[in-house]
Amino acid sequence: MIPVNDIGYLPADWNDQTQIGEQLHRLLTLLFPLNRSLTGEGVRQTLALLREHCLPELQIHEVASGSQFFDWTVPDEWNVRAAYIKGPDGHKVVDFKDNNLHLVGYSEPVRCTLSLAELQAHLYSLPELPDAIPYVTSYYQRRWGFCLPHKVREALPEGHYEVVIDATLQPGSLTYADWVLPGESEQEILLSSYICHPSMANNELSGPGVGIFLMAWLASLPRRRYSYRLMLVPETLGAIVYLSRHLDHLKRHTVAGFNLTCMGDERCYSFLPSRQENSLADRIARHVLGHTDPDYRVYSYLDRGSNERQLCAPGIDLPITTMMRSKYGCYGEYHTSLDDLSLVTPVGLAGSFLALRRAIECLEWNECYQVTVLGEPQLGKRGLYPNLSTRDSGVQVRDMMNLLAYSDGHLTLFEIAEIIDVPFWRVAPIARSLVDAGLLRRHSSVSEHGH
Repeated sequence: MIPVNDIGYLPADWNDQTQIGEQLHRLLTLLFPLNRSLTGEGVRQTLALLREHCLPELQIHEVASGSQFFDWTVPDEWNVRAAYIKGPDGHKVVDFKDNNLHLVGYSEPVRCTLSLAELQAHLYSLPELPDAIPYVTSYYQRRWGFCLPHKVREALPEGHYEVVIDATLQPGSLTYADWVLPGESEQEILLSSYICHPSMANNELSGPGVGIFLMAWLASLPRRRYSYRLMLVPETLGAIVYLSRHLDHLKRHTVAGFNLTCMGDERCYSFLPSRQENSLADRIARHVLGHTDPDYRVYSYLDRGSNERQLCAPGIDLPITTMMRSKYGCYGEYHTSLDDLSLVTPVGLAGSFLALRRAIECLEWNECYQVTVLGEPQLGKRGLYPNLSTRDSGVQVRDMMNLLAYSDGHLTLFEIAEIIDVPFWRVAPIARSLVDAGLLRRHSSVSEHGH
């Protein structure tokens, strides 16, 4: 078992939302400057830091360039030592050291001198966001380029520019990580996120950060019904590699799962379902978000764009759903340098952690209960009826009676929470108090009952 509270970037108290948010933001700050891509040292450094500071049992794997997985081939590995453009006056107008978004991902090495007109064909900027550096990649076609704020691009003077990209693009490997935390059952809950983007905080780092914290919290629990699997992979290709290596096991054992992405801002929550749209994970996500943020935004699987494309693909069909804050591609800072450490906040990160924790608790605490008396029970003699009549006490009694009314040994606690429209995290403590009072007994486990 991991000595969870002895590791510096994890909170000492998993019920302290402020502490969770602050420590998550601190972790993202550590990882933010690294040059992550589809392959390369930035990915290895990121995973190594997560293992060192958060999850010592995180397993890191390498897959050789040229390896074939499903319909894809792992490309050459890309690493950068330096990249810049010097203007006619000898000063650097763009420097990879200042921001790793300045270099187009997977740019091939080059040393040349170009006129401004020749250079423009290799420059990328956003006229609609003149202060932002765009994020651009070219994984599968050899090219090179630089990204810069549009206002800087417009101010470039005529003359000749020295271009240097000191990089390697050669056979190496693709890196990913996973960890399986065992529970009482071999049935698994899958947490999936990606490690492949450079300095973007919400789109890149919030998902892995929340995933790491969820696993550390789960490891701190005295017992777990389910086993939990965390996969941190380069988006798309990394997911394909992982699925090709573990598909049979995942299809047999995955009960539910969550794709973790874009979890750090303080805007409204978003939901993107699995391809089937009504898996247990989908239902839980709708339940949690509906009681957390009634104005949460609902997307369809037609709006997919992250690793749910692979996890829910035909023939794979894992029961995976996506709970987010601002959906990728739908907020102004997306895939630009504006997606920085000021966009993600401790409050936003802690809120997303809590939403996913509640989703997991819907799975962990779900049971089938049978009421032990015929007819309506007398609450007063069991000390369950409030002594003081208030509006809140009336709600408490109503929820208790509604829970009893549907506890027939066939419906699960989560199904009852859906029916009576009460958050699961309020229903579960009521059920425990009714068990203690002898009014409910555990009828069967969810797995035994087939839910």
